[in-house]
Order: sequence, then C-alpha cells, then structure tokens
Amino acid sequence: MNAGAAGGAAAAAAIANAIKASGSLVRVEPEEFQRLLNRQPDALVVHTEGGVLRKNYQYLMGYRGLTFYTKSRDPLSLPRGTEVVLAGSIWMPH
Repeated sequence: MNAGAAGGAAAAAAIANAIKASGSLVRVEPEEFQRLLNRQPDALVVHTEGGVLRKNYQYLMGYRGLTFYTKSRDPLSLPRGTEVVLAGSIWMPH
C-alpha cells in the first residue's frame, strides 16, 4: 500500500470512529431543527458561525437520544431558556 492509500485509509478509519463515538447524527433543514427545538424546554444547543465566502450558522442539539444538526444562512431564533454553548467549530463527518 503506498503512502497516499495508507493516508486515505487512516482518514476513513478516523471518520468511522468519529461517527461511532458521536452516536446517531441526523442532518435536518433549519425549519425542522427549529420545530424540534421548540418542543424541548430548556434545550442545550451547540452553536458556531462559519463560512469562507458566505457566513453561515451551525447548530447541534440532542433530542430523544439522537443528535440533530443544521446549517442556516440566517441565525435561528432560540426559545427562552435555551442554554447555548459557543463552539470554535463543529466538525461533521461526510
């Protein structure tokens, strides 16, 4: 196996391990994320801003044993009582 193939295999293994560690991850549209958030009083949301050419807002939230993720062009309106953790970045496996 050449060095490039070995590096690719190592990266694939790292992604697989990250998915296993994070449990079930569900990507949803911002509107669906907002609906789930509104159902959960005193939710904990991880939030960061990203983007190179165009700013975006990224959010993670646990709900009923699953982790939900969304990315939006505009900031979401978080309900009163939502606890927000500002993250430097959110890494999502592909």
